[in-house]
Amino acid sequence: MAWDDQQPPWGKKKGPQTPEEVIALLLTKIKEFFDGGEKSAAGGTGGAGPNIPEGGLFARFGKAGLLIGIFLLANIAYSAFYTIAPGEKGVVLRFGKYVKTTSSGLNFKLPFMDQVIKVDVENVRKEEFGFRTKVAGQRSQFEKTGYEAESLMLTSDRNVIDLEWVIQYKVQDPIFFAFKVKDVKQAVRDISEVVLRRIVGNMTFDYVLSNREILAAATQREVQESLDRYQSGVRIVTVQLQDVNPPDHVKPAFNEVNEADQDMKRLVNEAEEAYNREVPKARGDALKMLEEAQGYAVERVNLAKGETSRFLAILKEYKGGQDVTRRRMYLETMQEVLPKVNEIYVVEGDRGGVLPFLDVRGGAKAAPKAQ
Repeated sequence: MAWDDQQPPWGKKKGPQTPEEVIALLLTKIKEFFDGGEKSAAGGTGGAGPNIPEGGLFARFGKAGLLIGIFLLANIAYSAFYTIAPGEKGVVLRFGKYVKTTSSGLNFKLPFMDQVIKVDVENVRKEEFGFRTKVAGQRSQFEKTGYEAESLMLTSDRNVIDLEWVIQYKVQDPIFFAFKVKDVKQAVRDISEVVLRRIVGNMTFDYVLSNREILAAATQREVQESLDRYQSGVRIVTVQLQDVNPPDHVKPAFNEVNEADQDMKRLVNEAEEAYNREVPKARGDALKMLEEAQGYAVERVNLAKGETSRFLAILKEYKGGQDVTRRRMYLETMQEVLPKVNEIYVVEGDRGGVLPFLDVRGGAKAAPKAQ
């Protein structure tokens, strides 16, 4: 490498670093060009060419051409750069053909050749059915007049139901969103209404009222499948059922039916409560009686077996010595009976009269009259 090429960094002349500097340099060059042309035309002496008078072509159109050049350069510079806001995507087309997708920030495009379509992919969009929000906030105000037809639906048991709902969605694919479907908003409204009406039409009135979460989940799933099939480029965030009621002209009858249904459920619950209270108690009492009977049976059997064993033992002794065993049994019986006797009556055999008795408790007592 030659020594002349090896210059220190502080000796080098830096070129323009930013687009603004490039434009400023071009404007300076154009101005110098026009200024040099005017000077050569006005101050040239003794040449072969003709002398241009002081009010010549450049004198007349120099300033106008300078302004036009500045305007064109500014327009080109302005159209060459564009800004994508946060939460947006830029779809770049070159002569109508898709080229690339750009993210947020300052980006460059070819002037007069590239076209940029900005798509918001961050904000959640929503569509309302059966009402419209007039004032949003903590105390939102809604308008329902003129939107009743959107929310009236027919159930499988041929009842009319008033169902208001909101569907929220975001842009998932900016290319599909920009080119595949002409009106994505209307497509979301039409598909969601078709899907929800079909699902409600296959359910009964009571099932719709008591299973709003299931209805919303099924609607969101089927709407997303339809939008994906059409390549709409959107993703359903949520489906919210705002209000599920019968129409106004049948609300009194519906309230009466609902009250009767609540009374029926209350009576059924009370009957189930009594059943759950009395039946286990009766089963417990029956089990208690059965256990007591089984215990009594075991006791009587064991007692009978004991008595039988004792009798057999006495019989064996009796056979060994009848007189002795008979006397011993008599004495044992008297020994057991006499302590319980309070009064002793002596009956004369032939006469049948009752003699004064012996009070074994320690006092004499008059004998009762003879029978």
